[in-house]
Amino acid sequence: MAYWLIKSNPSCFSINDLQHLGTEMWDGVRNYRARNFMRDDMQVGDKAFFYHSSAKPSGVAGIVTISKAGYPDTTQFHPEHRHYDPKATEENPRWYMVDVSFDQTFSDILPLSELKFLPTLEDSLLLRKGCEQLTIIPLESKHWYAIIDIAKELNLIANEADSI
Repeated sequence: MAYWLIKSNPSCFSINDLQHLGTEMWDGVRNYRARNFMRDDMQVGDKAFFYHSSAKPSGVAGIVTISKAGYPDTTQFHPEHRHYDPKATEENPRWYMVDVSFDQTFSDILPLSELKFLPTLEDSLLLRKGCEQLTIIPLESKHWYAIIDIAKELNLIANEADSI
């Protein structure tokens, strides 16, 4: 199993939206590095932190599971869609997506300002300069468990999260 952090602006799609739907496509990603993660690396059963970006505060809002591995993002083919890409064809898609399923929401946002002080995360892409714009970030297991531990310490998740 691999670990990820996926970002979404909560005014567009939040952890609460996903909780209501249960499972949803993670579409509209238009960054080649993030696309490659979805296309080549994300697998069914992988876990991801759902991160609210462009929020006050920005931070981890909950946990999801990858429920369908990478497949062509259908929004790239529809001219009326805001994520349309005229260079993409069904024979040669440029963009990929995965499906994510809701696991749990945190009782409050675990803000990025808290994560910046975790020594374990110093080498993570989450805190690396130049990676702020990545909407999908791979995490090592040590990063995953450091975030889980601080969320427990701050009483944002229950101890049952050990099984996650």
